[in-house]
Amino acid sequence: MLWLNVDVVELLPRDSAAARKARGAFFTPLPIAEHLAAWAVRGNPLAKILDPTCGEAVFLQAAGRQLKALGRQGSDLDNQLFGVDLHSASLDVAMALLEDEDLDAHLLVSDFFAVPTPDQLGGVLPYMDAVVGNPPFVRYQEHTGDSRRLSVAAALRQGVRLSGLSSSWAATLVHACGFLRPEGRLAMVLPAELLTVGYAEPIRAWLRRRFERVHLVLFDRLQFEGAQEKVVLLLAEGSGGCEAFSLYHVDDAEDLAHLQAYGHWNVTPAAEGKWTDLLLPARQRVLFKQVVAEHFRPLSNYGTSELGIVTGANSFFTLSERTRLDYGLAERQLKKISPPGTKHLKGLCFSRRQWEALREAGERVWLFHPDADDATTPRRRYTDHGEALRVNEAYKCAIRKTWWRPPVVPAPHVFFTYMSHRYPRLIDNSASVLFVNSMHGVRLHRGAANEARAALPLLCLNSVTMLGAEVHGRSYGGGLLKMEPREAAALPLPSPAALARAWAELKPHKAALERQLKAGRWTEVVKRVDAAVLGTAAGLSGQDVASMLDAARGLRERRLGRVAEDEHASL
Repeated sequence: MLWLNVDVVELLPRDSAAARKARGAFFTPLPIAEHLAAWAVRGNPLAKILDPTCGEAVFLQAAGRQLKALGRQGSDLDNQLFGVDLHSASLDVAMALLEDEDLDAHLLVSDFFAVPTPDQLGGVLPYMDAVVGNPPFVRYQEHTGDSRRLSVAAALRQGVRLSGLSSSWAATLVHACGFLRPEGRLAMVLPAELLTVGYAEPIRAWLRRRFERVHLVLFDRLQFEGAQEKVVLLLAEGSGGCEAFSLYHVDDAEDLAHLQAYGHWNVTPAAEGKWTDLLLPARQRVLFKQVVAEHFRPLSNYGTSELGIVTGANSFFTLSERTRLDYGLAERQLKKISPPGTKHLKGLCFSRRQWEALREAGERVWLFHPDADDATTPRRRYTDHGEALRVNEAYKCAIRKTWWRPPVVPAPHVFFTYMSHRYPRLIDNSASVLFVNSMHGVRLHRGAANEARAALPLLCLNSVTMLGAEVHGRSYGGGLLKMEPREAAALPLPSPAALARAWAELKPHKAALERQLKAGRWTEVVKRVDAAVLGTAAGLSGQDVASMLDAARGLRERRLGRVAEDEHASL
């Protein structure tokens, strides 16, 4: 039976790959649908099953076959299988596919967030024994308007306050559980960012307090054609909360058939923060936590992470030497900076000599920052040029008392390259120059180890710190790893005791290691630093050191979505 709710959604006359992608519709491979449907039905011939975003009903077909094998007739299923989707053409196809197999279902054309839960006035669906599905993955930039407003309200009714950065799957997951019986089962295909992104923190906390048993299945390969997002299967049941989850790693969907009854591999995820470490095999995860606890300390123990200068228009406020001379600007009207970006930071420190070389090469090494009362002709000529470009109308400029004077912060002791495809790095700012917001700065505490400024840029190139960056950072399009100041503060670095021992071993070789780093031979450097930090200082065996290197490489390759580039590629 097909229900129609034309007040909620504009019906689309036809579908396309582009339209499906826009609404986050990546249809589920059959082995995954069959596996989740079998777990949801679990031998109960009277089970009521809901797919909240059913598309062409691959989950309902799989559940219908399970119920039919248990003796139910096609006509019985009209009161057992329920599906919702905002795309009427997909539901037309779904009904035809169900009827081809002598199956039936109640299908409702609606935005799922507009469907009341059974305890609400106007509820049209009963409580379910199981909810199965693959929620649409629509990022917050496209998840807007009435649908977003409804989704936020629906999640809040279940006690979950979602961030404005949340993608559509998060609210779908929470709202769907409003249709479950207390001992009901939830079986969902979700993006792996459930474990790794900050905006999913309310979801992770809710899972722990909502369900009695939670199982996660992680795939090593991409499972959806046309989608670069890796997925995780979430299977949860019961109510009342739990402390430990069951975790399973499989290669791809074909391996699901070999999984035994869920519940044999327990993990205790962090009470707050990301769960990226669950992507690691158990032995590596336990070793990582042990080494960090005993021999590492967060970056915040050494110093404070700071944002760079926000100019509002780097192309105007950062100048080359040529531009300075063309406008007749004096050096007192400018401040020395590390040029925007980080490609020029290939070594362990940024020296005054390097700054001078970049100045001669025509890089943007100056920040326009005259005194507020500067009325000289060069200043007026340059700001007139900015107004001709409408720089003064940019938001950050328009809200300043003097639009052409961006607020500056003092030169940091160390630069922090917070966006990278490999891993973040620390660079000693021995040139004592300022920096813009293409990287972070670190101001070391007075009580930090005396040698920390010189040692940390090299010692941070160890596998545990690199693995910590993967665990605490966040992944963006193209595999870019980014660490905001709060995440940077949690980056594990060798403890003062480990730093002292490792630095005594590596300090005589610093110049040679820096030459290797600049030449792009970063793997050789990492292995040498690992030997000192993890071997000498932390006392790990060669096998355990190799395990940490393998773990860091594995999460990086997972983030990049492909086999790592040649190890001799440049940083």
